[in-house]
Amino acid sequence: MKSVRIIAISALTLLLGACGRDVVEVTSDLIPAVELSASSVGLLPGGSCSIGFTVSGVPDGDLAFNLRLRGGGEPGEFRLTGVTRGSGPGQYIANIEDAGTGKSYSREVCVELAARDKMRGALSEFICVNCGETVYGEAPDTGLPTVYIDTGDGTGAGSFYASASSVLKIRGSGSYGGTAPASCTVSLRGNISQNLPKKPYKVHFRDSVPLLGMPAHGDWVLLANFTDRTLMRNMVAMKVSSLTSLAWTPRCVPVELMFNGEHRGSYLLIEQVAVAPDRLDISADGYLLELDFHFDNEFQWTDRHGSSTLFPGGIPFAVKYPDPGLLSGKRKDYIRDYVSRASDALYGDEFTSPEKGYAAYLDADSFADYWLVYELLGNVELYSPGSVYMHKEAGGKLVAGPCWDFDWCLTKSRTDTQLKTGLLNTDAIWYARLFNDPAFKEKVRARFAALLPSLRTVPDYIDSCKDLLSESAALNFAMWNPAEDRWQHSGMLINGDEKMSFEDAAAQLKTVYLQRLEFLSEKLL
Repeated sequence: MKSVRIIAISALTLLLGACGRDVVEVTSDLIPAVELSASSVGLLPGGSCSIGFTVSGVPDGDLAFNLRLRGGGEPGEFRLTGVTRGSGPGQYIANIEDAGTGKSYSREVCVELAARDKMRGALSEFICVNCGETVYGEAPDTGLPTVYIDTGDGTGAGSFYASASSVLKIRGSGSYGGTAPASCTVSLRGNISQNLPKKPYKVHFRDSVPLLGMPAHGDWVLLANFTDRTLMRNMVAMKVSSLTSLAWTPRCVPVELMFNGEHRGSYLLIEQVAVAPDRLDISADGYLLELDFHFDNEFQWTDRHGSSTLFPGGIPFAVKYPDPGLLSGKRKDYIRDYVSRASDALYGDEFTSPEKGYAAYLDADSFADYWLVYELLGNVELYSPGSVYMHKEAGGKLVAGPCWDFDWCLTKSRTDTQLKTGLLNTDAIWYARLFNDPAFKEKVRARFAALLPSLRTVPDYIDSCKDLLSESAALNFAMWNPAEDRWQHSGMLINGDEKMSFEDAAAQLKTVYLQRLEFLSEKLL
């Protein structure tokens, strides 16, 4: 698979001699100014592109053109096929085409022009029209679709916050079709994860775009899964969640990522948690809440009931939808008061009453299914909630979900200990109180029994993911070492498989899943 070649064109001033970046005064009045018509152009495999520029101060016919690398010599991977006159005075178009070599490189390229000295009839010194950077890459063929991102300015993959002039296209593979280039904004995302060597990204399209069979939307996420030696923890979690009755589970597809022509490894293209008809489908009068220990949201508060590791006196809530900046004070007061009344009812003396207890405020079925996903997959995020969601429709109850962020789950080190001591999440957030109600315990048992036949199919899904990701994993882990995540955890490794091979880690994930499934069967049935 081949990448989009990007020629990023810098703002121009006249340069005399070899293509350098130092400005040299030009005393000749032959060429007083050169101006480009665009800051960047893209060169597709086997394709061509054009660079428009305007030269003032030179009579027509007194210019000659050439293309060379900044350090000297002609580029072998692409070539200048000609320069044509534009429609206006002094306007020219340089035409460049891909040479079809398939080689990877990063070059600074110059389109040079030379003014003819009328007195001597010879060409003068070369003057650079463009000293931008050409980025070119060859996407590996791993059997996965390939996402190409061009930031338009040649920005490094980990050195920027946001690039609003980006373009994304997808080269399809297998049953997945590709997409044409579309304008977008690309930015780093995540809290802890954006500080890791392999960066995760958020992509925002100006218009909704369908990607790899997933419904059209403007917001997407590329998860790096840097700490995940299996590359599939989030995929498995979304599979388990999709088997439940939760309202919506983000869809996802593993891909290769080419960023400004550089292969960045295996990523997971996934739907961002968002309110939309084809995502979390609630009305404009509804709410999407996140329990977020980072406490860096525009509108948030700590409820006085419940348990979380970092907030022992309550649970941190934040409004994610509607945009808090657009919420009236009345609506803010309403949702904060509703959460408070719900937790008061849950922790009150009559908490088991259908009319006066938590059942009047919480959708118990969703809280049962949500807990089962976290418990089965060994995810203890509920204790330090950072990606734990609830939502509420206008006039409706608080509903648990959607599920998100499972790259630390199904770990041998955690579950080995927990198999000896009990369940993982029975006293996290509001669950300590919910499990004091025999009716909720029975609901969890009944839901697990109903889901068990479907949950037994997940090991086959893990095997299929292993086969699908095998070639991608080999290339990914040649570039990235998950064991490097120890710096942020006092020298400890989170998942316990960071030093394993991909095959061994995937096999362990399957084994631990089966252990968890058997363990829950013993505890709940």
